[in-house]
Amino acid sequence: MNEGKILVAEERGVYLLKLTGDVRMTLCASLNSYLDAIFRNPEVDDVIVDLLETEGVDSTTLGLLAKLAIYTEKHYKLKPTVFCKNQSISRILIGMGLDDIFDIVRETPEELTHLQELRPVAADEEQIKQHVLEAHKLLSVLNSKNQREFIDLIRSLESI
Repeated sequence: MNEGKILVAEERGVYLLKLTGDVRMTLCASLNSYLDAIFRNPEVDDVIVDLLETEGVDSTTLGLLAKLAIYTEKHYKLKPTVFCKNQSISRILIGMGLDDIFDIVRETPEELTHLQELRPVAADEEQIKQHVLEAHKLLSVLNSKNQREFIDLIRSLESI
């Protein structure tokens, strides 16, 4: 698998996050920082997540994507769109309940120009632990399967 990258663009209030390769927890601080930047914008017109070149994605990343969807629904009344043709990743999205908070589309999106790779954001062990904990708590509220799957991890992280 190729090393994971997150490319981003914003054009007239439309945000695009393109995840490529094997996207793992090591990118969570950068992703979380970018989500905070989106959330600071009072005028968000659409949010698109492009997973067409994603080879793998871990539960922490999925939890942060859930954070994005939950926030945009609550504050902007938007349901973000995920573009994904990979059947394995689509099954994971549906199994985790992300199809309830995202519109999942198998088509190729209109390409936004000027994609930029997110720069690494330094995070200490405590910050990473908090990102992982938040991500898994968010996944746990999506359905009872996730709650059962992640309860031990959540309890473990909370006890540290």
